[in-house]
Amino acid sequence: MTRARDAAGADERPLAPAAPSAGLACPEAAPLLRLRRRAEFLAAARAESLAMPGFILQMRPRRADEPAPAGTIRVGFTCSKKVGNAVARNRAKRRLREIARLVLPAEGRPGTDYVLIGRAGRTAERDFGRLQADLATALRKLHKDPGA
Repeated sequence: MTRARDAAGADERPLAPAAPSAGLACPEAAPLLRLRRRAEFLAAARAESLAMPGFILQMRPRRADEPAPAGTIRVGFTCSKKVGNAVARNRAKRRLREIARLVLPAEGRPGTDYVLIGRAGRTAERDFGRLQADLATALRKLHKDPGA
């Protein structure tokens, strides 16, 4: 990733990678934004969730009066200390970020917030292809039957 610098040389927010990987996201897919505030995570925790073998997925449709840009998908990632030390938690979150980047633009719904929660002993060790399939399955289940 590259960083933009202002006239004083101070770093701004990271820019998108210069060359996106070919064929990984649909051109009409909604852009992904990150959840960063505690209140956003707490709101998602009160919404629907589904436990999968490699992670827990929480999904919350946004209200029309919320400040997020229309037509975007917001996603957050978290791992508790049960997952392991900082190295293990960061590895688990990296894997969750990557499956979200690959699956959510095509399978997620614009105007929805998602939170992926790492699971102890499972998120970092589970086969990556299975993690991707788990996310696609969880999204289909939550979108099909929000009361499940």
